[in-house]
Amino acid sequence: MSFSFDKAYNLEGQVALITGGASGIGKCIAELFAERGATLILVDKSEAVHETARSLGENNLAWVADVADEASAQQIVADSVQKLGRIDILVNNAGIGPLAKSEETPADLWDITMAVNLRGPFLYAREVGKQMLRQKSGRIVNLASQAALVALDGHLAYCASKAGVLGMTRVMAMEWGPEGITVNAISPTVVETELGAGGYWSGETGANFKAKVPARRFAQPEEIAHSALYLVSGAAGMVNGENLVVDGGYTAT
Repeated sequence: MSFSFDKAYNLEGQVALITGGASGIGKCIAELFAERGATLILVDKSEAVHETARSLGENNLAWVADVADEASAQQIVADSVQKLGRIDILVNNAGIGPLAKSEETPADLWDITMAVNLRGPFLYAREVGKQMLRQKSGRIVNLASQAALVALDGHLAYCASKAGVLGMTRVMAMEWGPEGITVNAISPTVVETELGAGGYWSGETGANFKAKVPARRFAQPEEIAHSALYLVSGAAGMVNGENLVVDGGYTAT
């Protein structure tokens, strides 16, 4: 078996579906994948997803949808396959992070967090997985979080949802690996996006947290995008069921 390291990161001829692709980490992943030659299917709740898709290539598709809606997930995958012929890559990136202390967490906050962060990735992985099983090949990357590995104050629903993503990732990797499909996760620390580094993680709270990270900083969205590129590339063909932690060493301390 021979390898070409330059070609390993070439996505020409491949089709990638990315949820939460209109902004933040998802948009950064979309930009990198497009640069490497992939045709994109972008799904987001924001109408801005149309402009993002258009700006990155004329053959890209864009869909406005709630990722937790089963019917739309089924329709989006089916219509995309009909138009583009295949789906080679899925990145489950869409997510939310509402905060509340455990004893103050309302059921509806728990439910919406689980719907977006866990039900959504399940639905898209299941539907895209069916197509990948027919193709006998595919790469799935699920965005989890350092919150799947450690307790974070006020993040009850978020921590639980991301821990669920890791469990789902491992089972799918085990079941689909023999069919040429890899399923992996990425667990970032706080990422410097409008959502990630704003609000709760700004000011003194953010500064105190950075002081506990050996790298002494938060992650950049480009660092998560390059991690995703590695996991979907030919260079990672033997990486399956893994959780790539991109946290500057926080969970190692």
